[in-house]
Amino acid sequence: MEIVASDSERAALAKRFGFLGLPALSARVTVDRRMGGQIVVEGRLRGRIVQACVLTLDPVNQDLDDAFRIVFRKDLADDRDPENGEAVLSAQADAPEPLAGSLLDVGEIVAEQLSLAADPYPRRPGAKLEDVMPKPRHHGRRSPPDQRRHPFAGLAALRDKPGRGR
Repeated sequence: MEIVASDSERAALAKRFGFLGLPALSARVTVDRRMGGQIVVEGRLRGRIVQACVLTLDPVNQDLDDAFRIVFRKDLADDRDPENGEAVLSAQADAPEPLAGSLLDVGEIVAEQLSLAADPYPRRPGAKLEDVMPKPRHHGRRSPPDQRRHPFAGLAALRDKPGRGR
């Protein structure tokens, strides 16, 4: 099946995932039922997202072309830790996902793959941490480089202060 997201769907996905914009999103997906109750969803999504640079907050464009493959299996019981009841995840890359019910939401699968394909820390080309960090202020005084103020300097001053009433 071919999926092409409409303007309103792209706007909703951009809001959901915190993108500045989602100018294009399409996917070609195949769903195949296999022996043993497995359903294999394979596809390729293509699109363009606009995110805020983690350093400068400037818009950063990212072109996507991502292939995916997910295996679902009906009546697959969630493995639970007997001590705390939390779900146990399989370390196998192609371990089947449980399929609850008999319907797959292919649009939601594509949306999840979009969120996984997006760069979690987009950075504008050429942006450096040094460019956005505040410059140290010396107010005309020069301190020796080895005597930098550290976060616990105030506590050290309290530690060295003579105690009252002890």
